[in-house]
Amino acid sequence: MTTDQHTSATARSGRSPRWVDPAGLAAGADPGPALDGSGHPAAPLLVVRLDGPVPPPEVVAAAAEAVAGGDAIVVGVAMTSAPAPALRELTEALDLTLAPAADGREVAPVADPLTALDDLQAAVATNPQAATVLAAVLRTTAGLEVPDALDVESFAYSTLLGGPEFAAWLARRGERPLPPPAPADPVLVARDGDTLHLTLNRPERRNAYGREVRDALVAALQIAVLDTGVDRVVIDGAGRSFCSGGDLDEFGTTPDLVTAHLVRTRAGAGRPLHHLADRVEVRLHGACVGAGIELPAFAGRVVAAPGTTFRLPEVGMGLIPGAGGTVSIPRRIGRWRTLHLALGGATLDADTAASWGLIDEVAPDQESGTA
Repeated sequence: MTTDQHTSATARSGRSPRWVDPAGLAAGADPGPALDGSGHPAAPLLVVRLDGPVPPPEVVAAAAEAVAGGDAIVVGVAMTSAPAPALRELTEALDLTLAPAADGREVAPVADPLTALDDLQAAVATNPQAATVLAAVLRTTAGLEVPDALDVESFAYSTLLGGPEFAAWLARRGERPLPPPAPADPVLVARDGDTLHLTLNRPERRNAYGREVRDALVAALQIAVLDTGVDRVVIDGAGRSFCSGGDLDEFGTTPDLVTAHLVRTRAGAGRPLHHLADRVEVRLHGACVGAGIELPAFAGRVVAAPGTTFRLPEVGMGLIPGAGGTVSIPRRIGRWRTLHLALGGATLDADTAASWGLIDEVAPDQESGTA
């Protein structure tokens, strides 16, 4: 990769990430201060060049160790092909690698790595606190049991709820009234022998994961938790989309951050879905945003209709995925591609989601929930 290529992303974005090669990383390249004078991440993005001669194994190992001990979001970039297999120890330590091809889930395959890097730079520059916290959470939760990992996610999410980036998003959004009460049961429950069929039923709000839908879904899942005669739970959604994510009109309305944490973890659907995972199939369609894929990813089987799309928008709000997405999604696609989705803000199509393992199948006959 040439110097011009290294700087072209900066020229397009107006930002200046730090670049280093594996040898420089191993030698202890000066990362500078973690925080600036106002307590914000000073230089949160570090880019590692992965093209060129492969260093000796001991250098690769030292570079990987340096990543694990640092504070920055560390992204590898390979311009012409997948990173060399000899770099695998390093790419597994990195937070993400961008390359035109991938031979492991630690690499996000992108057509133009510098353009993809621009997108990451822009997201990190706009919300450096949320981006830095997200990378740290993904590193941490990968080694934890699911209930513990959900707590870590929620502690971080609650912290960001009290931060300036989320406050700025709320100010841009403006004041909004709370959603009106559901005109019908927010989750429809039907039992057919040993199968429990649950349908998210707020199509007028694209089945947003607000209080009423959350509470009704958790209550319905308790049927399967308590009744071992339920061998199968099928979950789908009415209307145009399975679930459009958290209800934005409810954001910022929890009375305090401690209550927000306890409700999110002890009254959310992530825990029961994980508990029931081997019995749960979720059928997706439409735009599945935020919680609309974070919760399904806990299920043992996830099937999507053609045309289904997936997106994690929370970093743009000064937050991180908060419905379990830093726990469920990495267990399907790895923490690296999870970071790519959450920071880059890209929309993932159903075929790519299936190839990555985010969903298990794309099937036309799963469109029954769209009626």
